[in-house]
Amino acid sequence: MKIINIMMPVAFCLGCHGHLKAETLEVEYASFYSHVKKLNDPETNALRFAFGFQHISENRLCDINRADIVTQKQTQKLTVETNNRFTVPTDKILKMAKAKVVIELDDQANKCDMSVQLETLPKFLKTQYGRAELIMLFNQYDAFFDEMGSFLSFLMPSAQGLIFHFHHDVELPNSLQPFIDKSNSLVLSKAWLMENSQLMLPIKPLRITAIIEK
Repeated sequence: MKIINIMMPVAFCLGCHGHLKAETLEVEYASFYSHVKKLNDPETNALRFAFGFQHISENRLCDINRADIVTQKQTQKLTVETNNRFTVPTDKILKMAKAKVVIELDDQANKCDMSVQLETLPKFLKTQYGRAELIMLFNQYDAFFDEMGSFLSFLMPSAQGLIFHFHHDVELPNSLQPFIDKSNSLVLSKAWLMENSQLMLPIKPLRITAIIEK
């Protein structure tokens, strides 16, 4: 079992800033739009795609100093989160305007591959969940994979549960210890979600992703 975390190389233009180490990637906004438009549906509106760049030789995301969407007329600054991921708006006009997403990296650009992560929206990160909300989040992932696999179901993974991610030093209750993996993530199967009435956590998770399996 694993979470959905898509790695994909992209074509980019490379330039250098005045910083000793910073390099700049320019990626067509259309590359991002092809992902985010898939979530423009009530059945998947609790989910988002978070973008980053995986270091090809180290187990980490490349450091991002800044990210912007740039057109001929304007520049829109994007919020880079503490985990070096960012999101983009779903805007067909930006695609038609041939916008670029310009990312300033504090890493060598040729060592960074685009990483696309499907996760819940931040408003669903909290310390208490009832069964209905947990099942709703699971159903959102289930609907996404069902839709993506409607024609090529044998190629697409399926959702098998939810993964709650935490910092390594967060201590979870003893009752949840059997469900914690080596990265200190809480891995709850679909069966667990269906059988339990609530989930109580000592701290908000960093993100929630899906358990997937082909």
